[in-house]
Amino acid sequence: MTPLPAGVVPDAVRVALPVDAPAEVPGPGTDETDTARSPRVTPDPPSGPVRLLVMDVDSTLIEQEVIELLADHAGTRAEVTEVTERAMRGEIDFGASLRERVATLAGVPVEAFADVRARATFTPGVRELVAEAHRRGWEVGLVSGGFEEIVADLAAELGITRFRANRLEVSDGRLTGRTTGPVVDRAAKEVALREFAAELGLPMSATIAVGDGANDLDMIGAAGIGVAFAAKPVVRAQAPYGVDGPRIDAVLDVVDRVDATR
Repeated sequence: MTPLPAGVVPDAVRVALPVDAPAEVPGPGTDETDTARSPRVTPDPPSGPVRLLVMDVDSTLIEQEVIELLADHAGTRAEVTEVTERAMRGEIDFGASLRERVATLAGVPVEAFADVRARATFTPGVRELVAEAHRRGWEVGLVSGGFEEIVADLAAELGITRFRANRLEVSDGRLTGRTTGPVVDRAAKEVALREFAAELGLPMSATIAVGDGANDLDMIGAAGIGVAFAAKPVVRAQAPYGVDGPRIDAVLDVVDRVDATR
């Protein structure tokens, strides 16, 4: 699949389609993409292929970067934000950047998790996307370079049971500045996508991956439908499909358009 040429971006959704396919996708301000629109649920029974939808979390499922919210409690927000942005642009190795950023969190009390969860807000359209995916009989999973301590609660709220994320080491009720267990980096995200699909007995062609950062590129490339959401330029340039936002449930439009051309 070939990304659209630079500048060919409809208001809400970028999608590579055959030349004889309709070019218009409803844009902001229409019933289809307005942030106040009702959920995309129809009375029809589920149809189409069973799929696995896997999403990144930070700046995709939610509007914030969890590590930056935690850094507020350590007084290191500016430092962490700068490193995060470089990592998401693909300028530095994600694993190294994670270690550098997590080190600044040493001493933060575990009570900070409750504050971070309260401040984390779902991206517009997330609830509608997950509800419609479930209605269609799809499985939904989350794969995050963020932290299980927050991702688990987000997943539970949306009725998602498959997720993978990093875990922060704690000692005497405070963060040590280290993670524990394998790091969920760029390669691990693709591995998680493949393992989730295998557990469900689904081929990779039945998978959808959505993310915004350079560490999402491997899973986006491996998925049957890989979608860059409100993504960094390096991701927009390489992802087969893209949604510019603000609503993430526009991913459904991408999937439906792709299915219509197959």
